[in-house]
Amino acid sequence: MADHPPAVTARRSPAERWDVLLAIAVGGALGSLARYQLSVAFPHARGEFALSTLLCNVVGCLLIGVLMAVITGAPGPHRLLRPFLGVGVLGGFTTFSTYVVDAIDSAATGHPRIAVLYALGTVAASLVSVLLGLAPTRALLERANTGRQAP
Repeated sequence: MADHPPAVTARRSPAERWDVLLAIAVGGALGSLARYQLSVAFPHARGEFALSTLLCNVVGCLLIGVLMAVITGAPGPHRLLRPFLGVGVLGGFTTFSTYVVDAIDSAATGHPRIAVLYALGTVAASLVSVLLGLAPTRALLERANTGRQAP
């Protein structure tokens, strides 16, 4: 089936979007496995600072910034790029629910300062990470496009 604009793709039935659903499922499995491996590499006890979850969210936000710059700046990206990488891989890799549980656990185990620092720091670092991925990638894409247009 030929590539379709997002609006047309969204109106297709689930049976007609099997490739998109498969891309999301495979990407989600890969992202979740990567998150699990990071949690094994940087374990923490209940109530301790959850470095692995913070890293997942901050790195995932950096990469979503890069991805969105590529998708919006590149001519004709593949229609499965965003479902596979954005929704699937990065959706499986990042984890807002675990972030909230980690913050609540820190507060519940007598570490309210860690909980507040973790909760606010994660949001701030994640927002900055999106910008750090987005802005330089856009600049690189613009420079590459300008270089191709020069006589």
